[in-house]
Amino acid sequence: MTQITTQILRGHWALILLTLLAVVAALDASQTLVAPFVLAFVCAVVLSPVSAFWARIGLPPTAGALLSFGSVLSLLAALVFFAEPLVERAYAQIPSIKSELQEGLGHLRQLFRGISDVTQEVQDTISPENAASEDGQSVNLPSLGDALFAAPSLAAQVLLFAGALFFILLSRDELYGAISKLHPQSPSIACLRDADARVSRYFLTITLINTCFGAIVALALAAIGLPGAMLWGGIAAMMNFILYVGPAMVALVLLVAGLMSFDGALSFAPAAAFVMLNMMEGQFITPTLVGRHMQVNPLLVFLSLCFWLWLWGPLGGFIAIPLLVWGLAVFKGIGPAPCPDTSRP
Repeated sequence: MTQITTQILRGHWALILLTLLAVVAALDASQTLVAPFVLAFVCAVVLSPVSAFWARIGLPPTAGALLSFGSVLSLLAALVFFAEPLVERAYAQIPSIKSELQEGLGHLRQLFRGISDVTQEVQDTISPENAASEDGQSVNLPSLGDALFAAPSLAAQVLLFAGALFFILLSRDELYGAISKLHPQSPSIACLRDADARVSRYFLTITLINTCFGAIVALALAAIGLPGAMLWGGIAAMMNFILYVGPAMVALVLLVAGLMSFDGALSFAPAAAFVMLNMMEGQFITPTLVGRHMQVNPLLVFLSLCFWLWLWGPLGGFIAIPLLVWGLAVFKGIGPAPCPDTSRP
């Protein structure tokens, strides 16, 4: 009897593992279709207090969804309007940055050129036919036609996101009601609303922190004398939404920018100032403001971030933490204990 039970348990866990692998493979294969819907769901969850406000003042669901949808479009338009000069300035600096990097890496190329020549000679001796064929190959760079072919796909994903966001905002209460009736152990509507409130509170707090953090970084870099301090502050604020990976990338790029802009020890000042400010924000400010409302295991945060970055790239890094907070809140509310409704006063 014990052996039969063990075999059943092994088969049960094997089935769960195969199901998880199948789900991951499906998410990877259907990224173009599923990712806009997931992003729309995260945005709808963040906007849940706004939707609750429209309902409290007596607006019809359609009018409330339209107002929330319009607010998202207005925010995106404002971001594009304010980011356009920064992006244009960064794009204009690409040639100078490229030339500086090429000049800086010239010494390294000369240093390793001898090693590369020796390696090529050995490869030619081992397989001369491969060397001859490689000499005739050309590198195909992306063309304007490739960009034109990619544009309809991007437009389709934007339309999918917009449509999904509107209909989720419109029918979120009905959707939560259907989920609560699927199974006796399903989370209640109050619990789902509590999860929405937690994610919305988290995202609002993080947005305020990152905005202030970007402004402080811009002021610090301007005091050091780094060109384009406002641009760097905006980049720092946006990349800070992607935990761990985003700040590390900004620090590395600031190190390169410092080496190109200054000489001596001052070259490391931009990256050092950013790392110091990021450590203060990550160790003191964010835990103080966010930790009062939710406690998330740092290992779960790291694993969630790694998984979604690996699966969907930057978009996955953006939605990783909100999905984790929402999922943990729903999971804690599953069971006989009622989940408090914090989405309403």
